[in-house]
Amino acid sequence: MSTTTLQAPMGSAHDDPDLVAHQARQHRLVWRRRIMPAIGVFVLLFTWWALVVGLDVKPFIAPSPFLVLETLYAKRAVLLDNILPTAMEAAGGFLLGNLVAIVIATIFVHNKTLHEIFFPVALMLNAIPIVAKAPVLVLLMGNGVEPKIAIAALVCFFPSLVNMVRGLDAANPQAMELMRVLSASKTEVFFKLRLYSSLPYLFSALRISASLAVIGAVVGEWIGATRGIGALIIQATYNFDSALLYSAIVMSALLTGVFYLAVALMERAVMRWQPEPTSP
Repeated sequence: MSTTTLQAPMGSAHDDPDLVAHQARQHRLVWRRRIMPAIGVFVLLFTWWALVVGLDVKPFIAPSPFLVLETLYAKRAVLLDNILPTAMEAAGGFLLGNLVAIVIATIFVHNKTLHEIFFPVALMLNAIPIVAKAPVLVLLMGNGVEPKIAIAALVCFFPSLVNMVRGLDAANPQAMELMRVLSASKTEVFFKLRLYSSLPYLFSALRISASLAVIGAVVGEWIGATRGIGALIIQATYNFDSALLYSAIVMSALLTGVFYLAVALMERAVMRWQPEPTSP
């Protein structure tokens, strides 16, 4: 009798219409996240192909997607050989720029005077176009990998600084007051309250930096480099090899996508308490 009593609720819970409907919605949401981007890519490629064929554009001006795909396969060794240094430069700049931004944001939050003095300086430096900063860094650091990493770090720095400052200041005022009542130190307040409140802002900045780091590395290679996606783009442009040019652009876009996906996976692993978004 007791066994029957225990089994009945389990069966009814498993057949609960609300639970079944919720699981179905989640299943549809997962497939929607996978299918919708694929549809967007297909529409983009079809529009590209239709314009090239319909307007009879010459291949040396704008190749078709099929020609770019053939070039990606035929020259895969060259493309892979050039994407590795760009990936290393972008990763180094991403880590360096965001780490420095987090440290400076922490200093700004705990010292309002320094914030008022140096934040406008950071804003002014960020207003300088990247193509203007790149030659200066190449002159200062030489033609090696260092200026490329520095350029990628600079373009990642300001978005992370702004978001991290806002995040650290976004801690709940009632929670802050409670921490003060409990005589918590600044270190305890930072690690147990401010840091957690800043994580959504930080990961938003990291998503932006994931693409900016690749852009910074490529621009740095334009100024002076013999290897890398940026150098390959310059060479393909001078040689009127539009298929290789577009292939290099596709590779840089794929690299950006890998960086963005890595940040998204890290965010999912760190912020486990955040609820999954639901479909409208």
